[in-house]
Amino acid sequence: MYADGGGLYLQVKAGADGRANKSWLFRYAIPETAISANGIERQKERQMGLGSLDTISLAEAREAAVHCRKLRVQGIDPIAARESERTKAALEAARAMTFDQCRDAYIAAHRAGWRNVKHASQWTNTLATYATPAFGKLPVAAIDTALVMKVVEPLWAVKSETASRVRGRIEVILDWATVRGLRQGDNPARWRGHLDKLLPARSKVRKVVNHAALPYGEIGPFMADLREREGIASRALEFTILTAARTGEVIGATWSEFDFQARMWTVPEGRMKGGREHRVPLSGAALAALKRMHELRENSFVFPGGRRAMISNMAMDMLLRRMGRDVTVHGFRSTFKDWASERTNFPNEVSEAALAHVVGDKVEAAYRRGDMFEKRRRLMEAWGEYCTKAPAAGTVTALRSAR
Repeated sequence: MYADGGGLYLQVKAGADGRANKSWLFRYAIPETAISANGIERQKERQMGLGSLDTISLAEAREAAVHCRKLRVQGIDPIAARESERTKAALEAARAMTFDQCRDAYIAAHRAGWRNVKHASQWTNTLATYATPAFGKLPVAAIDTALVMKVVEPLWAVKSETASRVRGRIEVILDWATVRGLRQGDNPARWRGHLDKLLPARSKVRKVVNHAALPYGEIGPFMADLREREGIASRALEFTILTAARTGEVIGATWSEFDFQARMWTVPEGRMKGGREHRVPLSGAALAALKRMHELRENSFVFPGGRRAMISNMAMDMLLRRMGRDVTVHGFRSTFKDWASERTNFPNEVSEAALAHVVGDKVEAAYRRGDMFEKRRRLMEAWGEYCTKAPAAGTVTALRSAR
């Protein structure tokens, strides 16, 4: 080891290949916590590597040694100071995590807790479409109100529902980043007390648009046309209409959920919008549609989209487009509700239970413990018969009595 002065040394060691390895060291002493027996403060020697002679010149090594000596004058340990700087740099790098990276990390962390299998793709797609072009590649710590408004404001007047969802998802991602220590301060996507001062309420910029529905008077001819069509999507849509179920409940249905003897389909709570198990009575028409699929059984899904997958959630919508119908799959639930309200004497709560709507009144919900299964069975049987035998629109038929 060769001294240059002021604590700077050139260390020479023999390498494994027999060649000499030369590197710079700064040697210094720091006080130990313990005191010697004679009351003299003990000193602990430390050695700080400054780099190889191949990359650090003598002038650079001397400059580094001067910096270390200045730290010692201030009572700072040079090695501890360097480690602190490295830690700070690592934290800064972490805080430079982009919004898109935070989005992906949040979705990955919460995917298992989402009941709906398409929830993650909806989050990814909406944020990729609207947020990514504006600030997806920017550090999450740099996102401010102006950037959030750049995304939300153009959508607010024309697609207010989409804008609201995008804003809410941005807010959640930024909250996640704040808790993880990736950003500080208030959330620029917060609505109450913040963006509500910059944007009008949604109720003032749009009218509620319901899902396009087929008039119940046209359901007979429509179902006749549907039954003539081949394909998984045709059978799935037929079954969806006959059970008044939601798209996600139908496309995720597995054969283990059906009890043919009891003529019942039990949808588990994990696939229900309301988070509660739902029993669906199967009418004769619904059973017939189900048995047609049983003959074509490929896997555990009733309506398969491949060897191990279920049918796409867009398959039935695409079928309606091919049929030239300007309606939605969800709209057939409105068709069912209109028919039940206007053409039958079944009580409203029976048709609401058939639609698996959650009771809004907490008191009423507390007392209504049953699911009116047998009443719903008669209602769904009447609906199945109506869908099978309903005349064309304009024909007068008698009201069906609910007994």
